[in-house]
Amino acid sequence: MKKDENKIQTDKFDPIDINNYKIEKLPKINKTGFEKIMAIAGFPISIISFVLIYWFSDFGFLNDLSSDALSTTSIKRIETIGLEAFIRSNYAMLAIFIASIILWITESVPNYLTSLLVILGIVLTGVTGQKEAFAQLGHPVMWLNILSFVLASMLVKTMVAKRFALWFVLKFGKNASGIFLSFMVINLVLSAFISATTVKATILLPIFMVVAAIYGAANGNRNNFGRNLVLQNLFQINIGASGFMTGSGANLLAVSLMMGAMGGTVFSYFDWFTAAFPLCVILLLAGWIIGTRLIFPMKKDEQVPQIEGGMERLKTELESMGKIKFEEIKSIIIFGVVLILWATDKLHGIDATTVAFIGAVVALLPGVGVVKWNDVDIPWHLMLFSAGAYTLGAGLDATSLPSTLVNYAFDSMGLSQNTPFAIMFLLLTGMMLFSALIFQSKTMRTLIFIPIAIGVSQRFGYPVLSLAFPMALLIEHVYVLPFNSKPAALLYTTNHYSWSDTFKFGITMMVLSWGLIIVWGETVLKWLGYTPGIF
Repeated sequence: MKKDENKIQTDKFDPIDINNYKIEKLPKINKTGFEKIMAIAGFPISIISFVLIYWFSDFGFLNDLSSDALSTTSIKRIETIGLEAFIRSNYAMLAIFIASIILWITESVPNYLTSLLVILGIVLTGVTGQKEAFAQLGHPVMWLNILSFVLASMLVKTMVAKRFALWFVLKFGKNASGIFLSFMVINLVLSAFISATTVKATILLPIFMVVAAIYGAANGNRNNFGRNLVLQNLFQINIGASGFMTGSGANLLAVSLMMGAMGGTVFSYFDWFTAAFPLCVILLLAGWIIGTRLIFPMKKDEQVPQIEGGMERLKTELESMGKIKFEEIKSIIIFGVVLILWATDKLHGIDATTVAFIGAVVALLPGVGVVKWNDVDIPWHLMLFSAGAYTLGAGLDATSLPSTLVNYAFDSMGLSQNTPFAIMFLLLTGMMLFSALIFQSKTMRTLIFIPIAIGVSQRFGYPVLSLAFPMALLIEHVYVLPFNSKPAALLYTTNHYSWSDTFKFGITMMVLSWGLIIVWGETVLKWLGYTPGIF
């Protein structure tokens, strides 16, 4: 009888059927008791915080503003509205900033709605003018985000990304090591083309779930092959994005903030790639070795397929796609040209946004392109969230609040102009990395910590990029706990690992990454002229 029951269960669920792992079939993560309490309490707490800061607080460091802390934008603002009104706008900006952080962390209201409230609050309190606040939806980085989704939709609609992933795994994934290295390469390649980490996770999840099942991890049976495969992919999806300026919207935001602080000095795709890509590859290789050799070492029987002919199922899936189609070839050519133009931007002088514009126009062109507008999947809720984040950044620049807070904090701690660069570097990179354990949004971490790095650089007379760029290289470290990013939440639902599993691997890689960025600052970033060296 037991055998018959097992047979019925097997008939119900085929562990190597790729269709069983579609995103809509994965279980949804419900909020825990504490998360529910935070969601309920977040909105009233944010309102109370805003009211207390804006109307009832009296901060000396905001009342007696130092001219050293003021940006050019702030000085012009004072000339326009007067010092008293400018001071009130600083209180407003601080109140809006704290209230928005509370809302974004607790998720009491949707993130896009928080962004709309931020934009409205900044306008109503006079932090910036209406024109400047509303114009952030047309920010060049916003356009680059939108156009990147147009280009990514090309790869998804034609299924060329899925074809490439299946082909690569079948070609080079002959054994366990080959499987892990194959997904590493696949993630790196997709990171160059797709700026949304969730999209990459959506494409790859069904494929690595089938591979995990072939190696004995299915139907709730966990083994170290499955733990490694899913956690490695989570790590690679995020860290792969750090190798490219267009790897995520948060990277683009960081570049925008840094260029703004440098008076619009161009920081190119090639500049980012030269410094970031080698570090990205080192981290991916280190993650593979540490995960499979030290934290979750695999037994011999876990390194060989457990289901006879399992890889043939993937081969059948690839064959069902038929021969490569002309539409796929066109999408490869369009994106290939875009990537080449991005990588050679210093030679031709066309910025990344304009290049993406050209690629998107060609992709949408009737008779020539690959997609129609209705085929394009643009997550407008994320665009509105980004617009709010950029408006918040514009408000911070208009009030010079980050520099003011940095000056006050450093004066309170007794840190003088003689404080070694190493102390600043260690403190700021540590804050940036480990803040990922708390914040759910890479955009918010970027918006908080990159301006702080810029403010510290300006206070101590360092080049802006000496602290801001190393911190920008740490934006994508959002893989330790399931709530740290959307890919982390998505992959946790696969049931291949526990909270303690992801924490052990994630915190190990985070500490290692801190050590590596210090080495990078002392060597590569120093050789490229970004830092004076750490020690």
